[in-house]
Amino acid sequence: MARRLPLDEAVDLYLDHLKVERGLARHTLESYSRDLARLLAFLDTRGRADVDDVTELDITDHLVQLADSGLAPRSRARALVAMRGLFRHLVGERWLEADPTALIDAPRTAKRLPGVLGEDAVMRLIQQPPDTQRGRRDAAMIELAYASGLRVSELVTLSLADVNLNAGFVRVTGKGNKTRLVPLHAKAIERLRRVMEERAPRDPSERGLFLTPRGRPMTRQAFWKLLRGYARRAGVRLPTGDVSPHKLRHSFATHLVEGGADLRAVQAMLGHADISTTEVYTHVSRARVLEQARKHPRAR
Repeated sequence: MARRLPLDEAVDLYLDHLKVERGLARHTLESYSRDLARLLAFLDTRGRADVDDVTELDITDHLVQLADSGLAPRSRARALVAMRGLFRHLVGERWLEADPTALIDAPRTAKRLPGVLGEDAVMRLIQQPPDTQRGRRDAAMIELAYASGLRVSELVTLSLADVNLNAGFVRVTGKGNKTRLVPLHAKAIERLRRVMEERAPRDPSERGLFLTPRGRPMTRQAFWKLLRGYARRAGVRLPTGDVSPHKLRHSFATHLVEGGADLRAVQAMLGHADISTTEVYTHVSRARVLEQARKHPRAR
């Protein structure tokens, strides 16, 4: 008789798989762990001890319980993702023959579209920094954040060794310590070359690309603050709030999709582990098309 797998052991094995083999970020692992701990507590009340004991009805009843407790649809959808990942993994490892979550639909959630800057607004923003050494550094950072879609944490931790201007790419270390190569366009290469020529660290061992006047690496908070200042000076605003590094990243992806870029290519440049994360930009693009259509003189 095949060995049965206790539920708590199965969850531990799955979380270990996500951490070691999938390289998920710490906060994502913590969210999955909380969601699966709630599932285990619910299944325990039903006397379910092993993975073979769990039924589709158990999963749907658990989702109903989460809704009754006031958990938002988005959080319930995330809980289902965690449960589905667990049982798919168990099927893949041959601990289960069938996935009890396979036919369960995710709770409906309102699609929150990220704030997106128009291309003219981005150009005004990049043109704001003055033609000084510090201003040229700022313009290069804004250019790179937009034109390569980098996360702010990826941007400020770039080192000299990550930049290959001759080949026209930067090597980026993203979530889960995964690296990817992101192409640079001609203007970004020109700005980065100037920054690298003028860069003067006080400590010769400092290898960071973007430095403060004190010769130390730029921080995420400092870049966000200078970006907000340039956006206000340029009169660039969003209905969803201040311009931020993350909204530059959203704008990069949306403009690529609107221009006809392949979604898989956009996924690779953004460093998304799952294509479903990138697909939000197809919805953003459609929303912007509808917005522009409503502004047409014949629509008034």
